[in-house]
Amino acid sequence: MNPFASPVSLNMQGQYNTPNTHKYSVILPTYNERKNLPIIIWLLAKVFEEHQLAWEIIIVDDASPDGTQEVAIELARAYGEDKILLKPRAGKLGLGTAYIHGLEFCTGDFVIIMDADFSHHPKFIPQFIRLQQAHNLDIVTGTRYRSTSTPYLSETQPGGVHGWDLKRKLVSRGANFLAATVLNPGVSDLTGSFRLYRLPVLRHIITLTQSRGYVFQMEMMVRARALGYTVGEVPITFVDRIFGESKLGADEVVGYAKGVWQLFKSV
Repeated sequence: MNPFASPVSLNMQGQYNTPNTHKYSVILPTYNERKNLPIIIWLLAKVFEEHQLAWEIIIVDDASPDGTQEVAIELARAYGEDKILLKPRAGKLGLGTAYIHGLEFCTGDFVIIMDADFSHHPKFIPQFIRLQQAHNLDIVTGTRYRSTSTPYLSETQPGGVHGWDLKRKLVSRGANFLAATVLNPGVSDLTGSFRLYRLPVLRHIITLTQSRGYVFQMEMMVRARALGYTVGEVPITFVDRIFGESKLGADEVVGYAKGVWQLFKSV
């Protein structure tokens, strides 16, 4: 019998009816997500309400020309301006700085960062929260490359990717293998961007993080380990975006490789 699946262990993992009094802030960076935004907001609200969690969503839009901000304003009217906060920026300034900007407006105890294009399904958020509570973790990150959570959590399914061609899968695997070999970060998915942080922890790490763009996610996790913060992983299913085009290009791949080298020298 798996000792982690015993009734005592399951209770330790958070299977009890103690009310969760924490508030969760979601930072959603957007650029041309007009079609995706109403659905992802509905899914997030549904998850939070079903689990009786206090929540807010901060939409950081980089001057999308497709009307994303107009949709966000309508969503704020529908759900309440205390639930949906639009905090736009003047232009396309990068993913890392979008999180920094959104963090200024978070009032929750925990912050969830994720994509707005359905790559990250909100259905995994309760598992993130459960793992965090069970082990008092500072960070929980989603992983496409594990079959079970770490520390162990019952009722998780193996992670994976849907909608990618072989080239994209090889690039992602190669990027994670490179970082794991050079940096030894202790997590299986450095390039993922679906995570839960304690608010003070995220603020601390962000002040030290130098990278921007897609390297930002990797550096955050490497620095978290170096600072001694506790990190757990929950397997997730990553689905390629439904509407719009991927924003990952050759420049981001080259920048990632350079970022691994810079972190190796500095952390």
